[in-house]
Amino acid sequence: MQSKTPKDSHTIYTDMVLPSDTNPIGNMFGGELLARMDRTASIAARRHSRRIVVTASVNHVAFNKMIPLGSVVTVDAKVSRAFSSSMEVYMDVFIENRESGEKYLSNEAIYTFVAVDETGRPVRVPEIIPETEIEKERFNAALRRKQLSLVLAGKMKPQDATELKALFQ
Repeated sequence: MQSKTPKDSHTIYTDMVLPSDTNPIGNMFGGELLARMDRTASIAARRHSRRIVVTASVNHVAFNKMIPLGSVVTVDAKVSRAFSSSMEVYMDVFIENRESGEKYLSNEAIYTFVAVDETGRPVRVPEIIPETEIEKERFNAALRRKQLSLVLAGKMKPQDATELKALFQ
């Protein structure tokens, strides 16, 4: 199986926030943003694996800034790390200022997807080879996040979480 880089999965979704997407004070519903991120991340995971993918978890979402009605929102997603059948997808969400056109980071999220066959059984995915500094940072952090998740779920003993232990030594 041929290795891939994060740019092979790069997916950009851009849309406008309409009245039906907003809460009573005129800001985008969090659930609406989560849905847009899920769709974008699933495309990135599918581009990486070239398989059917299912959302395994929403690992992290940071709603740092409100997104007002009429905003142009861009979700930028890439696979940050691939494990045997799962892929971590890291997303940056940008808002474009309506008047200046300037884009600024408003939110971040990390989702995990699993590649499956037609019967729903997990299948292997290609490994990721990060190229840029931020890709390397996200790649390394993905293993720590996975180990933490496994420890918290009781599927890994804390003493076996070598990447986590290294943080405290």
